[in-house]
Amino acid sequence: MAGNGGCAEDEDCFEDAFDRIPVSCQMDLQSAIQETQCALNLVLNNKFSEALDLLKPWWRHSMYHALGYSSILVMQAAMTFEQGDIQVAMMTIKDALHTCQRFRKRNSVVGSLSSLVSKQTSLQEEEMHAEICYAECLLQKATLTFVQDENMISFIKGGLKIRTSYQIYKECQNSMNATQDQAGSSDSFRQFEGGVKLGIGSFNLMLSLLPQRILRLLEFIGFSGNRDFGLSQLREGASGGSLRSILCALTLLFYHTYITLILGTGEGDLVEAEALLEPYQQKYPNGSIILFYSARIAALKGNFEKARSRYEECIGSQQEWRQIHHLCYWELMWCHSYQQDWREAYRFADLLCKESRWSKAIYVYQKAAILSMMSEEEVTETGENVVELFRQVEGLKQRLAGKSIPTEKFAIRKARRYNADNPVKLVLPALEMMYVWNGFSIVGKRSDSTEALLVTVERAEEVLRSDPTPSEVHADDSCLVQMLKGLCLKHLGRLLQAELCFTQVLSSERRIRFDHYLVPFTLYELGLLYKQQGDVTKAAAYIENAKMNYKDYSMESRLHFRIHAALNSLRGSPASTP
Repeated sequence: MAGNGGCAEDEDCFEDAFDRIPVSCQMDLQSAIQETQCALNLVLNNKFSEALDLLKPWWRHSMYHALGYSSILVMQAAMTFEQGDIQVAMMTIKDALHTCQRFRKRNSVVGSLSSLVSKQTSLQEEEMHAEICYAECLLQKATLTFVQDENMISFIKGGLKIRTSYQIYKECQNSMNATQDQAGSSDSFRQFEGGVKLGIGSFNLMLSLLPQRILRLLEFIGFSGNRDFGLSQLREGASGGSLRSILCALTLLFYHTYITLILGTGEGDLVEAEALLEPYQQKYPNGSIILFYSARIAALKGNFEKARSRYEECIGSQQEWRQIHHLCYWELMWCHSYQQDWREAYRFADLLCKESRWSKAIYVYQKAAILSMMSEEEVTETGENVVELFRQVEGLKQRLAGKSIPTEKFAIRKARRYNADNPVKLVLPALEMMYVWNGFSIVGKRSDSTEALLVTVERAEEVLRSDPTPSEVHADDSCLVQMLKGLCLKHLGRLLQAELCFTQVLSSERRIRFDHYLVPFTLYELGLLYKQQGDVTKAAAYIENAKMNYKDYSMESRLHFRIHAALNSLRGSPASTP
């Protein structure tokens, strides 16, 4: 801290030792930024409570302390999903917004910031930084607003906060561009610039992911996102040496390792992800957040053994935030599922059911789905009743912003099969959920695991084919098996056979009674298959068919995100030759 010499200006403060937490005698802007950097280093070294203790004395008086303090509590609330944690975080953000507001330019919602940098008084610098801190707090509040209440009013309120935050960032960007020559060398301006790049980059990236229909739904009319510009802003921010550099890097890591899988085509840049993570692995070798991303990258590359080891390291690295353990349990469950080690996958699914509150419906369904892949003898050893587990799912649903979680709705609908007096068993439910989370894009990196999955799928195919008394859902089950078989074949490079499986699903469309999602998702997969073969025109036609001609099916929004990403990637592909 500049005020008392307790903290150096570099980012290494509190990296290795935490013998004492100094209390600053004064808190000017530079001191506040440096102390918040120290708190961030504490978080990255698993010292979560110590980070809060460092920020707490000043969080009602310093905008950066307020932002840092609320950020940690929001992160905790987002992971615990405990209503108490959410309420505490929400109250803290409201106070943080009041703190930031005191430093903002008066008589203006955003303020014309272009004149502030040219005048070099401390107050005017604080006004600049107050805009950025205020915008970040607004985003945090919007995030919690979406999950705190169960009505559409909260949803609209959250959207309005995001809109205001976006407008502030745009004004800050204009100011930064107009005044860069005069103040580009000062540390204060570099910190301001880092905040702008984090905000503008994140917004552009987020908005570029949203299909037009969702943009309209959220009333983002007139908002547009440029993916490449967003990525470039975040890259510049990550290398800029500011307080927010690590936040830019973590945003990029989340994009490459999660967003591209769940809401895209699964084409994250793992080379860039590793390069972004490497310096932080050197600096925070035992940091749970860093270990977690290292494990995730290993899993996405198909190195499930290394991934499992890193997730276990992450769990062992700290005991204060059990929520990080739950994230690791979820990933370990999938790593074992990819290799069909169902006993171990069940162990982690069971831990999630017992410890995590994120979505009990999904956890219980997932556990039941995994047990369905095991032999009767193995299930008996666990002491579980699979039918009873499936019957519990519907009663565990929750609502966010007045709406059910799409994946929960999917799980509930599938589990209803077991509500009948004579339930018809689900076919390969764990592999179906693997597809829902785009897991075939991950397991497809390993030919041995993909071949083993293909054997399992073909076994189910044979059972259905030889069923002497087909049920009313026989066509649905057969189409699911053909889609999963096509995915395995595609990742094994057997494209013609994969195409035959996908077209078999499409030809059975009229016979499907319940799983109507299979047709548009199969059209999308067939489009990706033609893209892989270089036939861009045919690829676009099939994907557009899925987009335009189907509605009101399970996980429709998720598919539209993926379609949006796929069509954008096709526009950058060379046209196919006839």
